[in-house]
Amino acid sequence: MARIPDDLPHMRAALALARRGLGTTWPNPSVGCVIVRAGRVVGRGTTAPGGRPHAEPIALGMAGEQARGATAYVTLEPCCHWGRSPPCTDALIAAGIARVVVAATDPDNRVNGQGLSKLRAAGIEVETGLLEAEARETLIGFNHRVTLGRPMVTLKLASTLDGRIATHGGESQWITGTPARRLGHAMRGRHDAVMVGVGTVLADNPDLTCRIPGFRPTPVVRIVADSHLRTPLTSHLLTTAAKTPTWFLHREGADAAREAAFTNLDAKLIKVHGASAGVDLTAALKALGTAGLTRVLVEGGGQLAAALLRADLVDRIAWFHAPAIMGGDGWPAVQAFGVETLNEMPRFQRHCEIAIGDDMLSEYTRQTPCSPVS
Repeated sequence: MARIPDDLPHMRAALALARRGLGTTWPNPSVGCVIVRAGRVVGRGTTAPGGRPHAEPIALGMAGEQARGATAYVTLEPCCHWGRSPPCTDALIAAGIARVVVAATDPDNRVNGQGLSKLRAAGIEVETGLLEAEARETLIGFNHRVTLGRPMVTLKLASTLDGRIATHGGESQWITGTPARRLGHAMRGRHDAVMVGVGTVLADNPDLTCRIPGFRPTPVVRIVADSHLRTPLTSHLLTTAAKTPTWFLHREGADAAREAAFTNLDAKLIKVHGASAGVDLTAALKALGTAGLTRVLVEGGGQLAAALLRADLVDRIAWFHAPAIMGGDGWPAVQAFGVETLNEMPRFQRHCEIAIGDDMLSEYTRQTPCSPVS
């Protein structure tokens, strides 16, 4: 089965559709589907917010009868099991699709090649692996949740050239310029959730929202690692929890009256077991994966960043550097976390560097694959 010249641009279009849904489709992946008949696009679909309906039935609905004999380009192997929606393989077969081009297989044990086999058994020509690396990039959060039991974690830092995020007196707004801050909001919009430690809440009283009008159809989940529920009841996070999902990771033994007060304000409490001090972040991320999250953007502060690095839970780093020097009495972007030798340092590979106004964004990925959470 040979690929045809139009396969590449149509799969690129499907990937562009998949990227549109990043951050909004959890617990499902964001998938793109393009249906082409006789060289003409007759249907397009992106996984809907909340993960349903899937991309394939949306594209088939647009194509209608023109789907018969057409080719479907899909960024992820179509599902073949019943969940809260029917199998996409059944929909493709019933629509009379003649050929399916798939970028990446689904690691979920309920699918993982079985969807492709079902399509082939129905007489549909199936091609796989086209632009697979690009597809895996859009699927990384979903793949992490399925294979590692936790969401992908991106650590976002904004500091001076010498790695400082606030003066010794706590002044931090603003170190980077307006273009960098806007890009930071776009990063929030492409993740399921944004997470901070309680120290950041106490210092900055943040909103943790994506403040780019129309960027995404659903709000970002806001998460605070707050072992003893110290977040003030008058904070922006709690006073707006009724309209914007707000989750708190806390330890056992938190004050019952505080728990009741948070719950009454519509905050979601996630009790994390296993830490002698603070919040056990390995257990916390496992709980977030169980809750369905696939992509979490961590914005600090320095203690949370250090704890995640110490626990080997950071998959990517997005570091904004402002062209300024603060000096050693400023607050570091990452607090001490017990590195004794150079071999103990977490190491990352530089992915890209981008000038954002007067600032610079450097993005890094892990050098070594991570292990499943236990």
